[in-house]
Amino acid sequence: MYAGLLYYMETDIKKFKDNPKTSYLAGVFEQLVKQEEETKTMAGEDKEMQAMAEEELKNLELQKQEVWGQMEKIMEEEKAEDEFPNEVILEVRAGAGGDEASLFARQLAEMYERYCQLQGWSMVNIDASESAAGGYKEASFEIRGIDVYKKLRFETGVHRVQRVPATEKMGRVHTSTASVAILPMRKHTTIEIKPTDLEIETSRSGGAGGQNVNKVETAVRIIHKPTGIDVRSTAQRSQLKNREAAMSILTAKLQALKEAEEAAKYSGERKAQIGTADRSEKIRTYNILQDRITDHRIKESWHNIEKIFLGYMDPIIEALQNAKEFGSGEGEE
Repeated sequence: MYAGLLYYMETDIKKFKDNPKTSYLAGVFEQLVKQEEETKTMAGEDKEMQAMAEEELKNLELQKQEVWGQMEKIMEEEKAEDEFPNEVILEVRAGAGGDEASLFARQLAEMYERYCQLQGWSMVNIDASESAAGGYKEASFEIRGIDVYKKLRFETGVHRVQRVPATEKMGRVHTSTASVAILPMRKHTTIEIKPTDLEIETSRSGGAGGQNVNKVETAVRIIHKPTGIDVRSTAQRSQLKNREAAMSILTAKLQALKEAEEAAKYSGERKAQIGTADRSEKIRTYNILQDRITDHRIKESWHNIEKIFLGYMDPIIEALQNAKEFGSGEGEE
């Protein structure tokens, strides 16, 4: 059942010993191997002792198989979590449309927040820049929960809303956009960040949060000089925590940038595959007057926008997960 047991070598167990999640079981496995050797030595050439040891050796073999299987299962689960981590950074940013775009960006963030609540996930604001109208110029959130990235990975891209703003006196329909980015927080990354490549600034956090947050420089901004990527964290009460959060976001952004560059090399092969879209790609239109949401990648529409904005996004999420191919976006509204 476990072929690796038949060709047991020190290198096989090393990967389990080096992994914190399997190191204890690796120790148990090595102890069972030691007991096995001791039992064989004690039995020696004595046939009567060998007969007695046979049952013990069978039992030890079964225990070894069980422990090895547990370690392999943990490693497989860890591999799956690395591909689809249970922690992401959600970024929303107002696009074209002025204040109306910022209000739409906030509405999207609130939609995802309600969806997270329905899924039993946690969503924490890391940093937000508000417009005069009360919308989001840009905002970042940390989301944690089972299957977070698996379900949200197709939300990256430009979202477009068509509606009559509350301030519009002539009843004209306005089109506004907001971009969304879903950044997976992988536990294992190949990204190396040199301290000399970073420019770190601290400042006082604005808004609510108590006297300490507003009077002490707890907010952290990190600029990655080679790429120009700029990240901020203001939600934590200590500068150290905000620095850790900002570094995590920076790492996720650099990893996403690297993956996007690698994917671009094979863009011809990926044209018909639905994947994590580029932030500049227009993926979805929310037509308020017609009560219709259309995803241009899979050319599918849904009604009852009000309910979807309340977080009931499952029909859209499931359709995207089930879709294997999408078109070029022709035939958009």
